[in-house]
Amino acid sequence: MNCRLFVEKKKEFSVEAKNLLNDFVENLQIRSIDNVRVLNIYDIFNIDEKTLDKAKYTIFSEPAVDNIVNVELDKLTNFFAIEFLPGQFDQRADSAVQCIKLISDIEDVEVRSGKLLILEGNITKEELEKIKSYYINPVETREKDLFSPLKIESQPIPEEVCTFTNFINFSEKELEQFRINNGFAMSFEDIKFIQEYFKNEEKRDPTETEIKVLDTYWSDHCRHTTFETEILNVKIEDETIKKAFENYLNDREYVHNSKKTMCLMDLATLGMKKMRKLGLLDDLEVSDEINACSIEIEVDVNGKKEDWLLMFKNETHNHPTEIEPFGGASTCIGGAIRDPLSGRSYVYQAMRVTGAADITEKIEDTLKGKLPQRVITKEAAHGYSSYGNQIGLATTFVKEIYDEGYKAKRMEVGAVVGAVKKEYVRRDKPNPGDVVVLLGGKTGRDGCGGATGSSKEHNVESIITCSAEVQKGNAPEERKIQRLFRNPEVTKLIKKSNDFGAGGVSVAIGELADGLDIDLDKVPVKYLGLNGTELAISESQERMSVVIEKENLDKFIKLANEENIEAVKVAEVTDTNRLVMKWKGTAIVDISRDFLNTNGARAKTNVTVEKIDYKNTPFNIEKEYDLKDKLIETLKELNVAGQKGLVEMFDATIGATTVLMPFGGKYQLSETEGSVQKLPVLEGDTNTASVMTFGYNPKIAKWSPYHGASYAVVESIAKVVALGADYKKIRFSFQEYFERLGKDEKKWGKPFSALLGALDMQNAFKLPAIGGKDSMSGTFNDLNVPPNVDELKENFDFIHENIKNKKIVSAFSIKHGGIAEAICKMSFGNKLGAEINTNINLFEMDYGSIVVESTKKLDYKNLVELGKVTNSNTIKINDLEFNIDELIDVWQGKIEKVFPIYTDKNAKNIEKTDYTKEIFISKSKLDIKPKVFIPVFPG
Repeated sequence: MNCRLFVEKKKEFSVEAKNLLNDFVENLQIRSIDNVRVLNIYDIFNIDEKTLDKAKYTIFSEPAVDNIVNVELDKLTNFFAIEFLPGQFDQRADSAVQCIKLISDIEDVEVRSGKLLILEGNITKEELEKIKSYYINPVETREKDLFSPLKIESQPIPEEVCTFTNFINFSEKELEQFRINNGFAMSFEDIKFIQEYFKNEEKRDPTETEIKVLDTYWSDHCRHTTFETEILNVKIEDETIKKAFENYLNDREYVHNSKKTMCLMDLATLGMKKMRKLGLLDDLEVSDEINACSIEIEVDVNGKKEDWLLMFKNETHNHPTEIEPFGGASTCIGGAIRDPLSGRSYVYQAMRVTGAADITEKIEDTLKGKLPQRVITKEAAHGYSSYGNQIGLATTFVKEIYDEGYKAKRMEVGAVVGAVKKEYVRRDKPNPGDVVVLLGGKTGRDGCGGATGSSKEHNVESIITCSAEVQKGNAPEERKIQRLFRNPEVTKLIKKSNDFGAGGVSVAIGELADGLDIDLDKVPVKYLGLNGTELAISESQERMSVVIEKENLDKFIKLANEENIEAVKVAEVTDTNRLVMKWKGTAIVDISRDFLNTNGARAKTNVTVEKIDYKNTPFNIEKEYDLKDKLIETLKELNVAGQKGLVEMFDATIGATTVLMPFGGKYQLSETEGSVQKLPVLEGDTNTASVMTFGYNPKIAKWSPYHGASYAVVESIAKVVALGADYKKIRFSFQEYFERLGKDEKKWGKPFSALLGALDMQNAFKLPAIGGKDSMSGTFNDLNVPPNVDELKENFDFIHENIKNKKIVSAFSIKHGGIAEAICKMSFGNKLGAEINTNINLFEMDYGSIVVESTKKLDYKNLVELGKVTNSNTIKINDLEFNIDELIDVWQGKIEKVFPIYTDKNAKNIEKTDYTKEIFISKSKLDIKPKVFIPVFPG
């Protein structure tokens, strides 16, 4: 039989409904709403009555918190229902189906889920439509018709894969029109290159799948084509950057005799290559598998040293998060996890850094063709936290950065760390006769074009046309692969592995070996109706491809099945040097590996780096100010204001490896500088920990990319030092986020100068970047001298030594809000006061400087005494007193309406600790102030 259930949280637990009521009243200014009810809808097909009775109160509801409700639709006035678009993965429904199969023998049961919103009050039709427009994201959901008979939508019959007739004979005009009409991300030069290949080498017209596979394979997302663009001529108008460029040319000569093509990729990787040649990078794991940064470390386990691999990766999902915030952000963390996971490491540590425009702006100020900023930021936070919390990953550092530039496109960055015993991992070259096994989630239509979509320029139509590019995450499935790969019996069978990122089968399996014969009919699917092209390119977060010897196939599949993971052989390694994909017994892809590896027609460009405006820098702040007004104004700034409501959406404790919580002190109000986790040993105990921080300031970045990158590095190092770690052990992974460059030489100058700044800092600190992620923001319509390092290193060494000997008991690096921000945030955690007496400008963005708290006076040339810690509930600065509780209210109030904070008001009665300590600032002498395009993730 078929039936429909409505399930509603009991009043005491109706958190979602209460939040929506507040959201509609506060953000849409609809005061006529008295109440909001939210009911989950379950349409259940092919279930018997006995199983349904059992499932009602065990699967579809929890009697302690839920009610199964009889809804009389004809008696409702203001209501609407939503459901996922056809083809979109529905995790709630999928989980229900799996649970039903556990309690019954029913194989063909199906479930569709949705939500019913009932709005109580004197609401007008116009207000109802306003709520619908705000709540329904057309990229992923649609309004559900509750009055139609229950039925399962029939799956479409898959279309045959067509051949593009006469493609090899198209004129250039016809070829360009063909490229545009099909929405390919590749350039005209690429499509021309493909035409010449098929005309001269294959002597035939290509199939649709072949063109789309090439479009995917050569996309910026998969092959970094922008970073591989050859740089012909460089014009630099700024003397500081000109000197940095000369240093780069000297390094090119030292590392590879200047024989490599000059490009952004060469600039990004040269520091690592130089350090390695100098013998300063002996911990790097060298392997054909390069999905994540990997270094060799020693881990103490019960007092004994063991050899481990530590892997880390940063991942961007700017494009999908912009158009479908929940799914885009959830697959950002899923995508970050799968890279070190494919290296067979266990991922245990996560950090999230995002960029948004003003999330407090009015809904009516939303740009046409865009979702409201607060909708994007809230749903993205739900997506990332939902995925991380479900998979069981501690996210111990979360920070959102605000700048109007992110109206063009949101920044969504996730970074993770994984680790594994070195002896558990094989790195062997695949041989002909080896087999490729696909394991994990099934393939769906969602995720088609994810790689090419993130490489396109976008406009007001994107939110509709790009819906299929956003893949839906399924955290429990990836969790099962995490468990599987913790078993050394499994990992020792794997010769090589690759995750299913953007590009699906074509890239994930296509990259494993030079010769491959892939059977697309063997690929497990979420539903029928997918054609060969969709099977070839659909992204799926929770799948992995592995190469094993043929004789180990049955054993591997058995071990996977024990973790309830579907694993099937889908390909064989061949000696043909060709990528072949068959569907319905016919080859729909048959391409030479040599041609595939060209990565398309290599683009060329010139670069112009403009002169920096040193008279108008973001470091120029007023010399005279009203201290009270300035402090309040600073604490209200979006980039200083408290984000506790956002941070606490993420589980920071799961896994039992967390060393530092996101907020410190008795009141948990002092922000932690980064993420610190112990290594995930299975047996025994360890004192080995990994530290992850970032650096980034958009104001400096927009002023000068060179200085922005320099200070990104400095800021990330300063945070590591403030956390008590030895900065000499840092390894960087850079995140380059830039506009679509096109043919504009000056636009090219921005990432070029940013990478020069990053390279200068690598050389100065002798610390390499061993990985990274280049990511274009694309374009939405029209939007679009480093510190004295020797002195910094001395300061960092001094601070680290005195943290170890316990003379320094707390530290906080200077950031956007200067010394004033540091003092306040250090004070908030225990609500200890301070008496500050200084003539220093308290609001300068003095990156590299660190405020330290010591148990006694410290004697060091670069220390400047600021004052003392007190037991009072006030911060006194030069005879002006501020009540700490009032400052906390100001600090938390700015973002609280978007991300509410739920606190125990009685916490204010906790007694303060009785001690007094000195406060100093370790102040670097900065010659000139810099800028950032690059969040930096030291591993």
